Order: sequence, then C-alpha cells, then structure tokens
Amino acid sequence: MATPLTDQEKRKQISVRGIAGLGDVAEIKKSFNRHLHFTLVKDRNVATPRDYFFALAHTVRDHLVGRWIRTQQYYYEKDPKRIHYLSLEFYMGRTLQNTMINLGLQNACDEAIYQLGLDLEELEEIEEDAGLGNGGLGRLAACFLDSMASLGLAAYGYGIRYEFGIFNQKISNGWQVEEADDWLRYGNPWEKARPEYMLPVHFYGRVEHDGEGVKWVDTQIVLAMPYDTPIPGYKNNTVNTMRLWSAKAPNDFNLQEFNVGDYIEAVLDRNLAENISRVLYPNDNFFEGKELRLKQEYFVVAATLQDIIRRFKSSKFGCRDPVRTSFETFPEKVAVQLNDTHPALAIPELMRILVDVEKLDWDKAWEVTVQTCAYTNHTVLPEALERWPVHMFEKLLPRHLQVIYEINRRHLERIAALYPGDTGRLQRMSLIEEGDPKRVNMAHLCVVGSHAVNGVARIHSDIVKATVFKDFHDVEPEKFQNKTNGITPRRWLLLCNPGLADILAEKIGEGFLTDLFQLKKLLNFVDDEAFIRDVAKVKQENKQKFAAYLEKEYKVKINPESIFDIQVKRIHEYKRQLLNCLHIITFYNRIKKDPKKPFVPRTIMIGGKAAPGYHMAKMIIRLITAIGQVVNNDPVVGDRLKVIFLENYRVSLAEKVVPAADLSEQISTAGTEASGTGNMKFMLNGALTIGTMDGANVEMAEEAGEENLFIFGMRVEDVEEMDRKGYNAMEYYDRIPELRQVIEQIRSGYFSPREPELFKDVVNMLLNHDRFKVFADYEAYISCQEKVNDLYRNPKEWTRKVIHNIAGSGKFSSDRTISEYAREIWGVEPSDVKIPPPNAPREIPPPNAPREIPPPNAPRD
Repeated sequence: MATPLTDQEKRKQISVRGIAGLGDVAEIKKSFNRHLHFTLVKDRNVATPRDYFFALAHTVRDHLVGRWIRTQQYYYEKDPKRIHYLSLEFYMGRTLQNTMINLGLQNACDEAIYQLGLDLEELEEIEEDAGLGNGGLGRLAACFLDSMASLGLAAYGYGIRYEFGIFNQKISNGWQVEEADDWLRYGNPWEKARPEYMLPVHFYGRVEHDGEGVKWVDTQIVLAMPYDTPIPGYKNNTVNTMRLWSAKAPNDFNLQEFNVGDYIEAVLDRNLAENISRVLYPNDNFFEGKELRLKQEYFVVAATLQDIIRRFKSSKFGCRDPVRTSFETFPEKVAVQLNDTHPALAIPELMRILVDVEKLDWDKAWEVTVQTCAYTNHTVLPEALERWPVHMFEKLLPRHLQVIYEINRRHLERIAALYPGDTGRLQRMSLIEEGDPKRVNMAHLCVVGSHAVNGVARIHSDIVKATVFKDFHDVEPEKFQNKTNGITPRRWLLLCNPGLADILAEKIGEGFLTDLFQLKKLLNFVDDEAFIRDVAKVKQENKQKFAAYLEKEYKVKINPESIFDIQVKRIHEYKRQLLNCLHIITFYNRIKKDPKKPFVPRTIMIGGKAAPGYHMAKMIIRLITAIGQVVNNDPVVGDRLKVIFLENYRVSLAEKVVPAADLSEQISTAGTEASGTGNMKFMLNGALTIGTMDGANVEMAEEAGEENLFIFGMRVEDVEEMDRKGYNAMEYYDRIPELRQVIEQIRSGYFSPREPELFKDVVNMLLNHDRFKVFADYEAYISCQEKVNDLYRNPKEWTRKVIHNIAGSGKFSSDRTISEYAREIWGVEPSDVKIPPPNAPREIPPPNAPREIPPPNAPRD
C-alpha cells in the first residue's frame, strides 16, 4: 500500500499544476509498466533510471498522440490560414515536464511515479536538452511555438534536425573546452520520423533556357527526411507540429561518379550529403560565410516550401489530390515568417517555384511572394548581417542567383524612378554589394521580398528604421513594425518556479498563466505584509535549492543570505561581461582595503558559451575563472564575495538559475542588444534588474516603473554623441583611481601569477579599441551597484520592488507577442476554441455535406 502523503505533498497535489485524479494515477502506472515491458523490453530487475525516464516519456507521449491527430484533422476540416515559422534554430531544452504541465498531468505523474517507488525530479534530470540553438533567437522560436499552440493558431515550426546541437562546454584549467553534444545517442522519444514525406533538395548544376522556360538541370540531389515533434498548447487540447529536416543521401548518390567497382568508397561518400544536418553552427551574432552553412539555409527552405505547397494544394477535406491549382489565394492560406535572414532563401526559392515550375508570370509570382513572407530582424551589429559571396551562390544555387539579380534589377529600377540621379542611394539599397568579392546582402533581400519587417523591441525597431534600413523605410514606411519579444509563462514560471506560481495563484487566481497581464492585480498587494513575506520566502527557498545544487555540482559552498547576482547569456563583447568583472575586482579591492567594514555579501555568477572561434570571448571566460580562483580562496574575503562561472549554460540550467536570482545583469552598451529575453525571465521570477536603457529593458522600466529597476549608464543618444566625438578609454583610466588599480591588477598578472602576460589582449582591447565603451559606464555602474547594496539591507523594500516587477511583467509574455504577429502581420485571429479531447465523440458533418472520406489507411499530415 502507498504511504500516506505528507502536508507538503498534499499541497503539491492541489497546486496550479493540476489535480491528480485517482483514475489518472492508476492509468499512468499501468501505461508506465506496459512501456517498460513492451517498448523498452525490460523488467524492474534490470531497468536503469534511463529506462524509467523513457517509459515515463512514452506514457506522457501517449496522451499527446490522440490530441495531435485530432488537431491536424481539425485544421484539415476547417482549412484555416497556416503559419510557418522558419528558423535555423529551435532551442527547445527538455520536453517531459513541459508536456506534463501543458496537458495538466504533472501531479498525476508525480503521484504515480512516487507510488512506483521512483522520484520524478530524478527522472526529469535524465532527459537530454534539445540544444538546437545558440541563445536568444533559438529560445524565442521555442517560446513562440508554445504560444502559437496555446493560442490555437494552425502553426508549424520548420528547421533542421541537427545531429549535434550547441556544443557542451567544459571548463578545464579555467579555459572553455568544447565537446560534441550527442543528444540523440539514446534516441529521442518525442519525435516521429515521416519517411513517406521525404523530399528532394537540389544543389549545384546549371541553368538551361528553352522554349518551355527555364530549367535547373544536372543538379546533385539530397533527400530531406522530416521528423515531427508534437507542440502542445496549454490545456486546450491543441497539439501543433515542429517539423525538422534531416539530410539523407539518395541510394544512387555518387555511385555513378566512381569508376568500376569502387562501391565501398561510393557508399562512404554518402556522408558528404548527410553532413548538411550534422551540426549547428555555434555562432551567435556573427556571420560565418561557409558553404556548408549556405547549404543548410537552402536545405531547410527548399524542403519546407515543397511541404507548404503540397499541403496548400491538397488542403480540402477528404482530398488526397491537388485541388487548388491557382495560387491566387496562396497568401490568404499561407504565412511564412523568416526568423532573421537565415531562411532568406525562401524568397528566391518561392519565386523559382512559382515562375519556373508553376508557370506564373513574374509580377503575379512576386505579388504572391511578398504577401506571403515577413521578416524579423534580430540584430544591428554589422558583423552579424549575412552577406554571401556571389561566386559561392553561382556554384551552389545558380538559378537562385539569377532570380536575385532579376529581383534586384526591378527593385533598383523602381528606386531610380523615385529618386532620379541618386546613385548613392541605389548603391546603398542594392541587394548586390559591389566589391571584392561581390556579395548578396540577405537583409536587403528580406526587406524587399517581405510585406512586413519587424524589430524585436521598440528601441531596436526605431534604430532599424533610423540606421540599418533607413533608405528602405523612406520608401515604404508602412512595411516596418515592432514586435517586442516575450517568453512563455508556462515554462518560465509554472515549470521552473512552482512555489512562486502557487502564491500568485492564491492571490489572484490562475488566469495569469494564459493572460499574463493579470499580474497587474498584484499591485493591490504591494503593502500586504503576509504577501511580502511569502514572496521573500519563496525566493529564499529557491536560493537554498540552487546553493545545494552548486555545492553538489561545483563543490563550492555559497552563502544563501548573499545577493545572488547573475549574468547568464552568450559571452560577447557587446554584452559586457567585462564590465561585470571590473565591478567584481573593485568590490574585492574595497573588502581588502577595509576588511572590518560591514559589506553586503554577494555571490556573483556568470555563465554562457563563447563561439569556439571567438578569441576575445574565450579570454573573457578565462578572466572570470581566474578572478574566481583568487577571490574565492582569499581568507580576508570569506563568504562576503564569491565568483562562480556556471559551466555549460543551457535551457535546463536556466530553469534552475532564474528562480534563484536576486539581481539580473543586463548591461550591454545602449543600442546593441536588440531585445534580450533573459531579462524578462528574471523579471517574471522576482529578480531586480541592473541594466542600461537598451533592448527590452526600456519597456521593462516603463511597465514596472523606472524606480523599481537599477538603471545606469549612457543612453543611445549619449553613445551616438560619443561616437561623433570619439571614445577615449585613457581619459577614464587616468581620471578614476579605482579603475586604474583594477586594470593594473589584470595587466600585471595579479589574477594569473603563473602567466603574468595572460590577459594582455584583454587590457589592450579595453584601452585601445573597445567598440563597446566599457570604461565610459564604469563609474555609473559602480555607484548603481552601491544602490543595490543599500536596498538589499532593507529586505521589505527590496521585496516591494520585486512585487512591482512581477506585476509589471505581463507585457513580456510570448502570448502577447504572438497575438500581435497574428493580427498585424499574418492576418489571423488567435482562438480560445478548445479542440475536443481525443476521447470525446467527433462532430459528424450534416448528411448532405459533400465530402470524400479518406480510407482509414490514408496518411494524414
């Protein structure tokens, strides 16, 4: 017999995560044992914890399948406009817990697993992260899929099923070392291969013109094999699809190329084709013009558009054959959202299909293309903008280069007519950049070929219009929009911070999980003593839990009473982890100078990956670990200051870090961070932000009240002014003794006594060619950090500001972002229609409704 539940367990059962019905628990146990036996072919004597994870994953997946099929049937019958979100990255993290939450199964599973003598949390930890993204852009795509399903939109995520996702980061002797992320090694219980929808993708070859039109011939073919992953909405029975393509060599691949009998060599050579989906490029905000990357970008676009067009042609109920032969209605039924320029080739590829294959005339095809496609810009950093060499295009995609030249010719004709004689403008607006080598500007292609262009925070959208795309904005201002990013509250509150979700629900009900604006109601409780205590207590519990995790994983003991000061994001000069380092050393020096003073203790944690080829980012990691080595072992400092580099930062680690943070560092140079979404996660989970007026910080300050954030430093206009004047780092170095001391310590080898020269590149960059003006914000940052200390000494005031922040975070739900995309870009309405659950009888259409019922064995998609 099962042991009676403790009070804590009872509370867990009646939390926001859904009530565990006895029937559900019995059914889950039965299903779990069945999968262990039949799917994994194990019994309890030989099963490993990983077997138990897979048995549970398959059990939960069973609950998805009926809803998944029914959702697709529902779309097939209703024939709504379908949204296709094209992204080279989907940073999904783990799936098990998120699925249980969205299906309302978590407590039933928890109880069932407990009754089976296992621990749910331990099983959850076994799941590999699906790390198919670098950072913000890929995680945004994942949050968007969650919101699109929760809002009942007929949406598809399309990307690549990378065999190896973002590398695993190990820290060895203080340096980052990369290891391959073999995430599929044990199999992936969530995906379903669909070989019946395998599609050919063409590369190389040449273009022929004949009486029939244009043909792209003598190409090399690679097959795109789709793998589908279910994307459940929150408690609405909707399950959408993420379709990721994997590259497969055709059976005759290269066999004809080899002379007689070299069959083995020919078969081994199949790897060349299959390399396309082998690995995710680990660059964030940096363009690397490798041919394999261009192949990946075309591969995903070519497979996806074939899929979209096939579905468009046959999307009439009960029909297997193409019934739509006219493309007139294509933009009314199909939306394609380009997540940055990586899928930009969708524009020339759709033109090629419409003109060469479907035989539309150019003007009609162009109208359809522009009305179908929309483009999201994610960065203004020049090194991040994609510019492909023309010679590479010519070799790999000869027909697409012709199409781009023709798009450009017509585009420039139009501009020349609007601005006669303005050759400078023609040059700036061309899709082709002259020079050596000539390049195709992919961002320009996206702007010209889309009906909507958006930035991802208000300040970023304004900068885009004023600088990067100013000339385009002059011509078509109505094309440009803003869509401030958001995060899904299901994963970033309910899943990662159930304690906080529970006390919020107790105060204001559960409605905030699907309408985050309801958090505004918390403003009524800013002065409620009991609520202030509850919020502080949940934060303290989260900190204790994270401290225990760090002790286990890093063998480091930290003071849970200290300020948890956290900066986790990709390591990049513009994100200014170096400014954080300068504060750490300044604080260290102050403790050393006056050890008797009552300093507010801090644990400073920095985490993130550096692109493997980015020397300065790797040096920044080395500096952080070196500072930690000195500070953490200095007996004078004790537990008043600890510095920890969080190894291998990823989605599943973020879920532990975010709820435990007191202070969130968002300190990029104003005008460089397009939006940020980590800032939103911390805000929602009750951390206070120290940050510049950059990206979404600006809107966060607006929503929560600027007085409830720690805002410091130059604004965009100050940075522009400094660019005009010229930034001189030495001026600050000479003027500020504390700063000079810090730089001299780094330069002289204080933090690297065995290699005194180790950080000379970092110091040289900071003093002589720092694009991101770290010293210019140093004083403001240090004095702002003093304000943090002062406020932390007053726990009640601190928590009141925390409540203001949580109450102000409603705007930053990805549900709000997606509703805006839906209404203002895709022309569809979000729906709160609940698809009937799989066990409810299906609606039968009226007897006179004409329809051809597909045979039971016909594939559905």
